Amino acid sequence: MAVDNKTQFESALLRRLHSLLLQIGDLEGQLDRGPRQIKAGEGVVQASQDALDQAKQAVKAATLACDEKQLQLKSREDRIENLKAKLNTASSNKEFDLLKEQIAADEQANSVQSDEIFEGLERIDELQEAVVVAERELAEKTAEHKKRVEQVENRMVVVQADLDHVRNELAKAEAEVPVAVRSEYKRLTEGRGDEALAPIEDDSCGGCNQTLTTQMVDRVRLGFLTHCPACSSWLYLP
Repeated sequence: MAVDNKTQFESALLRRLHSLLLQIGDLEGQLDRGPRQIKAGEGVVQASQDALDQAKQAVKAATLACDEKQLQLKSREDRIENLKAKLNTASSNKEFDLLKEQIAADEQANSVQSDEIFEGLERIDELQEAVVVAERELAEKTAEHKKRVEQVENRMVVVQADLDHVRNELAKAEAEVPVAVRSEYKRLTEGRGDEALAPIEDDSCGGCNQTLTTQMVDRVRLGFLTHCPACSSWLYLP
């Protein structure tokens, strides 16, 4: 819709409208950021929870492995005792020597496995300490997140109140928009928000930096509604 070249629209009102639209955009942005901040905090807490779960799983896996080695060690010790008992009933020197070799091999295997079990138990202690650290980290991150949520929610209450106030002020200012261009104003601001209006800065459009003619700047000074030829923003004097 073309703007009537004769429509009067003082810069003071346009300036007021633009200021309120900018404030609304900023406040709405703050409201939008609130849930994202909370979501980000939840992600931090979840990461700490995942780290704790992994630490606990590592302890469980190491414990199961160590328990399995201890069962193998006990089974081999029992077998050694059985082999030693058979030494007394060996029917030949060859059988006796074979039993002695088997006993020696099992004892050597047990010696190695005993060392592995000892190392495994030390590893379990280290992993359990990692669990303690992860639990402490989770507790800290959870407390920080709880505090952050309270701060964000309290801030959102204030921002929402400010937004309601500014929207009320905008409604009052919009009631002063000339009837002839009121529908066009609503169409532009609903579609473009605060970008529908722009100040003149150094004889250029403050929205897109388009250089304005002297005639256009003079029209704005005289109080006529004028739009930028490039971005169609309604111009006003800052």
